[in-house]
Amino acid sequence: MQTVDLAPPRPLRDLPAPKGLPLLGIALQLVPARLHLTLEQWGRELGETFSFGLGPQRVYVSSNPDHLQTALRERPERYRRFSPIEDIIKEMGFNGVFSVEGEAWRPQRRLVMPALAPHNFRGFFGTVQDITERLRRRWQQAAEEGRTLEMTEELTRYTVDVTTALSFGEDPNTIDSAGDVIQDHLARVFPTLNTRINAPFPWWRYVRLPSDRRFDASLAVVRRHIEGLIGRARQRMREQPADAPRHLLEAMLKAADEPGSGIDDAVIAANVMTLLLAGEDTTAHTLAWTMYFVASDPALQSRLQADALQCLGDHRVCPDLETVRMLDVFEASANEATRLKSTIPLIFLETVTDVVLGDVALPAGTPLFFLLRPAMQDPGHFGRPGDFMPERWVAGHENVQPHDNRAFVQFGAGPRVCPGRHLAGVEMRLVLSMLARNFTLEHAGDPAEIREVMAFTMKPSAMPMRLRAR
Repeated sequence: MQTVDLAPPRPLRDLPAPKGLPLLGIALQLVPARLHLTLEQWGRELGETFSFGLGPQRVYVSSNPDHLQTALRERPERYRRFSPIEDIIKEMGFNGVFSVEGEAWRPQRRLVMPALAPHNFRGFFGTVQDITERLRRRWQQAAEEGRTLEMTEELTRYTVDVTTALSFGEDPNTIDSAGDVIQDHLARVFPTLNTRINAPFPWWRYVRLPSDRRFDASLAVVRRHIEGLIGRARQRMREQPADAPRHLLEAMLKAADEPGSGIDDAVIAANVMTLLLAGEDTTAHTLAWTMYFVASDPALQSRLQADALQCLGDHRVCPDLETVRMLDVFEASANEATRLKSTIPLIFLETVTDVVLGDVALPAGTPLFFLLRPAMQDPGHFGRPGDFMPERWVAGHENVQPHDNRAFVQFGAGPRVCPGRHLAGVEMRLVLSMLARNFTLEHAGDPAEIREVMAFTMKPSAMPMRLRAR
């Protein structure tokens, strides 16, 4: 009988690595706003798995989707989110369901997950529809006046309104507001988080730079906003009692009042902040990148306009939940945009115990940086990977092969998959079908000048657009 000797796992230090400096490693080469691009370039040079030194730590970097799936599905026992994320978010005061680790995660998940389940969509569809119509009227006026719209800002107003109305029972109507609105302050959170996570030294704890003071001021505004949401919700519950919670915030407050719940106002405030950030950022940026591709391809835009007219008919905005289910091509367009312009280009994890991932031995506490876009642009996972083809995501178009859904993890995977992914899909379907039904979209500048900016999520540097009414 022939025996096969299995090679022992490689130590982390044996992986290929970019050149760095003693002690600092490559810390000085990592510009936070370009972090994903730098790591992707090193991946092209060094292979799908490499490492680098970051101060005293050695970081494991991989673009292998099977290894990422393993890590995501074996949380929280063997892997967790990169610990500086929780530390810094806790320092900022909003350690909610996105960032909290260990046993504290499960009760927070039970607070948030049920309210965002698909079976609740019928109850809140009318609210999302009304906010989408409000956005259409704003865009109609801009089209009539020939104004250029900064689409990232426009879409952020929309997602803040939807999230606040559905989760907290208030409609802030930032779409019709001028001047200082809450998303202007929320917009400072993710870039600051991204910078601090990747900092070799926590300078902000000792020296406050002007950017830190601006962030502190915005964080204070956001905290007051959240305190107001919680206070007004408690008052409505006292003055207008209901048998069942009317929205997520009421459900959280009711759960906190149960004896022995272990949920206090700090946990509730942390999850209000988490929902505001998660609902505002990723969906808005995904929609903006989708518009980038639609405006760049007149033939695609014509097809989407025909699909919108066929589904919506005389309605300017999707009229009901049954029609939402007909709008697959619009969510497919958003999926295809994130495949090419990954809104979540990196997932930061960390080993909890000593593990072997692939053929590499990773000690407990090893930072893991997973690159998502290389696998999504690999012909081994997606056929014709350089082409923008929404149809690859629509049932009945299986001829675009291969199509490896395991390599597409924009909403995560495993036990901590994003609870808001279904709501995001509804928002994308409504906005993109409304856009195609009512307008023709044009770049207002040179699209080649639009840069990718890493700010924890990946957003466009700008997205100026002009609309022509149809």
